[in-house]
Amino acid sequence: MKHGKKYMEAAKAVDHAALYDPADAIALVKKTAIAKFDETVEVHVRTGCDGRHADQQVRGAVVLPNGTGKKVRVLVFAKGAKADEAQAAGADYVGEMDLVPRIQNEGWLDFDVVVATPDMMGVVGRLGRILGPKGLMPNPKAGTVTMDVAKAIKEIKAGKIEYRLDKSNIIHVPIGKASFSEEQLGENFKALMEALIKARPSAVKGTYMKSVTLASTMGPGVKVNTLKIQ
Repeated sequence: MKHGKKYMEAAKAVDHAALYDPADAIALVKKTAIAKFDETVEVHVRTGCDGRHADQQVRGAVVLPNGTGKKVRVLVFAKGAKADEAQAAGADYVGEMDLVPRIQNEGWLDFDVVVATPDMMGVVGRLGRILGPKGLMPNPKAGTVTMDVAKAIKEIKAGKIEYRLDKSNIIHVPIGKASFSEEQLGENFKALMEALIKARPSAVKGTYMKSVTLASTMGPGVKVNTLKIQ
């Protein structure tokens, strides 16, 4: 992959052979975020899990203390009193069967998170082929299939993010924006790491976190010393 001049300049500030303390890595990521927009700071965790085995799956959610810096649009599948509750809690869109053709036929996807009450999962299941590949399917482990829709919406709006293994057994998670202070990013990083350590499957033998890399959207990766985390 060919990188531009700005990236190459920023990359010079990073020692790619070094493993940085989390605080130093965060400071370096902020320094190398040189795009004209407010870049997202992401964490990439290469795990020793084998996601092909059900007992080695890692999936869950954590509320970042300082949020993600992004306005999150929440779509809720609910009816009756639960639909009213969702509206009152600040959901951006609320509906039931009426949303299916809109998503299926019109390709409407102007939302970031989908929440559903358990009784609506039969309806949501029809959208699995569309929502699944985009990581938008509600899931009980992530707290997005729940009767307590108000709590779910509140947490998502406050900065709740979902984490899960991809096909390469890597977890990719945003922890804020480059404009955040080092302290804010540090607190978010700590909250995420604590959640991931708790989520370690007992079936995983050997090293759980093989590598942890921090990077901004357009910046170079900075490797974190995993011994300072686990």
